[in-house]
Order: sequence, then C-alpha cells, then structure tokens
Amino acid sequence: MLLFHPIMLFKRFASSIAYLPTLAALFYGTLGLLALVPPISSDFLPEAIKELSLDDPGSAQSLLAALLGGMISLMVFSFSMVMSVLSQAGANFSHKLVFGLISERRHQLVLGHYLGTILFILMLLIVPYSTDGAPIWRSVAVYTACIMVLHCLALFVYFIHNVSQSIQVDAVISGLHTNTLSSMKRRQDNEKGDEWQYQSSEQILRAPCHELLAREAGYVQNADLPAMAKLAERIDGIIHLDFHFGDYVLKGQPIARLECDDTPNDEWRESVLDTLTQLDGESVEEHFAHGMTQLMEVAIKALSPGINDPGTARLCLHRITDLLSHYLNSLPANRLLDSDGEIRVCWEIEPFDSLLHRLLTPILHYGAEDQSILLGLLKAMKSLSITADSQHLTTIQQFADRVVESLDRHSEHKLDRAFVDQRLGRGYHRLNLPHHLSDR
Repeated sequence: MLLFHPIMLFKRFASSIAYLPTLAALFYGTLGLLALVPPISSDFLPEAIKELSLDDPGSAQSLLAALLGGMISLMVFSFSMVMSVLSQAGANFSHKLVFGLISERRHQLVLGHYLGTILFILMLLIVPYSTDGAPIWRSVAVYTACIMVLHCLALFVYFIHNVSQSIQVDAVISGLHTNTLSSMKRRQDNEKGDEWQYQSSEQILRAPCHELLAREAGYVQNADLPAMAKLAERIDGIIHLDFHFGDYVLKGQPIARLECDDTPNDEWRESVLDTLTQLDGESVEEHFAHGMTQLMEVAIKALSPGINDPGTARLCLHRITDLLSHYLNSLPANRLLDSDGEIRVCWEIEPFDSLLHRLLTPILHYGAEDQSILLGLLKAMKSLSITADSQHLTTIQQFADRVVESLDRHSEHKLDRAFVDQRLGRGYHRLNLPHHLSDR
C-alpha cells in the first residue's frame, strides 16, 4: 500500500515525462468541452467573427479528419526522428543524459501541444453537429482547430531545431553545468539563516535510539528538512540521517535514527518518510552532485577507445573544476536547529576530498596516457589551490602529485618532457610542484 501513497505518486508523476503533456491535454480537453456545450448567445461577438460563421459546420468534418491525420503523422515523424538522433547521441554521451534531453520541460510542452490538438480535433469529430443550435460557436471551434494545427507546425520547426542543437557537445555540457550550478545555488539559498549550521565533529547519540526504515527502494535525492525538524521538535527528539543525499537505499534498510525517549508511532514515522524525495533515477535538480558525476561520465566516455575525443573530456574537466570551486567556497550545513537553538536534524555531507577523488580519479585513470588530459588536470589543481584552505590544499597537493607522477611515467620522449617542464610551474598557484620532471 505504501507504493500507492498519494504524495509519493504525485512526486513520481511530477518528475516523469508525462507531467506537462497531461496538463496540456487537460487544458485542450477543457477547450473542447467548451466548444461542445449548448450554444450561448453570440450577440456580444464582433461582426467580423459573425461573418466567419459557417452555414453548416457539420460539413467541415472532412477538414477536421484531414487535420487529425496530419497531426498524427506530424507527431509520429517528429518523435521518430528525435529518437533516431538521440540514439546516436547515446553512443557519445551517458545514457542518463540522453533521457534528460528527451524529458526536458520544453520538449514536454511540445508533446503536450501535439497531444492536446489531437484530442481537441477528436472531440469535434466524435460529437456530431446539431442543426438546431446557432452555428457560430461550432464554427469558431473549427477555426480554432485550424489555428492549433498551424501553431503545431511552428512548434515542429522549433522542436527539430531545438533537439538538433541540444545534442551538440557544447550545448550538452554547458546545459548540464548550468543546471548543476543552479541546483547548488538553490541549496545554498535554502540554507540561509542561523538555524542552518555546520559542525565538523560527529554528533554523539544518546540512548534510546529508534530506527526508521525505508519503505521502498530508490535514490533518496533530497528532503524537506524544515518539515522534518518540526516533526522532531514535536516529540522533542533528534533525527540522524544515515545516508548521503543521492544514495540508493533498499526497501527496509535503516536510513535514519531517532534520538528520543518515547517510541514514535507509525503515523509519525510515515510523516517523516513523506518529507524524503525518493526517485527511481538521478535528478540534478534535486541533488547537484549528480550533475558533476554525469560530467565525469561524459568525460571518461569521450576518452574511451571507441570515441577517442579528448577535447570533449577537457571541456567537461573545465566545468567540473568550476563546480568544485563553487563547492569549495561554500560551507554546506549538516545541522538544522529549532527556534530554541536545539539540534533537530543531522545529516551527512560528502567531504571535498571524497568528491575530488570520485570525480577526477576516473578521468586520471582513463586519460593517463593523454598528455593534454594530464596537463588539464594539473591546471585544475592549480586553479583550485588558489582559494583552498590549508586542509583542502593538502588534498589538492596530493592529487597534483599523482598527476605529476603520471606525467613523468608516460612522457618518455625528450620533446614531451621538455613540453611538460615548461608548464609545470606556469600560472599562479599555491602548490609545491617540481620545476621539471625527474631525469632519466
């Protein structure tokens, strides 16, 4: 029964590709019902509209049938071509990115207009015209159907242009970077206030503690932490989340512990679980780290022997460096307090050193024999070192040493080594780098 919880069903529906098409179809369906209601007096209509009235709107059935057939053909042709283009893009990008391209809001709106227009015309065809009523309203409905089809033709041109542009490398990487940065800044804006705090020390639990179990498997992307804090305050407890946002949890897995004297009832447990945003896949909007991971996946796929496109990998590396710089300069909260200053919710955040290792180590591994990739990684470390504090600078220095070791190992020709030596210390940075590679 939990699988059919109304809030969970709505969250899944709102994040699916059918959300906006359904809303658009309902809007067009409402217009179709208004066109079929008993005629209303048309005395207030302008004379220009009255002159457009058809003597027998029922004779327009053949026109509506032609429009319907054309719309179905247009929709089939549009999306068959789109799927063909996206299948080719899937060979160059991560498949998670390909699904994101087809499920974009603007693409959903185009699909919704297509389906809504078909539904509107179908309603006019199914319900026969009554000769007893005034023809003006049914005539306006027929003209509206023609305008809708013309609008869909314009959307067809926009849709094809937009899809062809959206699968270009620069557009994909730039769009993913923009969405990730927006998600990161949205999280920072939500955590403004004295009640949001960061504590480096681990919170010590006091007995008794009560476990909260996941009611279904999926990715826990986010949570309504203020609502969760109010629930904890209501029973004078502290909720400790035992996962990182974005983690995949199993059904029945302990995902949180409640520090409270009294055992919570089932209704309270369900209310806490309702504050979690749990999806079947990754969502950049809900958790920014997924966008950084997807950029890394695009980079290592570009470095695969079948594609062999280090230029795309470098573009991804530049965007990842920018996102890491923003993450480095922001201190995310991991505690939420109530109005009395008492801690109510504690959660784990991914440390910078873990994020740096998880994102850049695969690029270092797959691009270890590409000098341009290694120099790009070294440049990224130089850029990050400028604003890093002493603790993070140590992590960046260690990764930079790994890059220098890889450069030394794979630069065998003297021209390659001379080229690398010229770039080891170039630019402003705070790293301790050798002036040249080791002598051989």
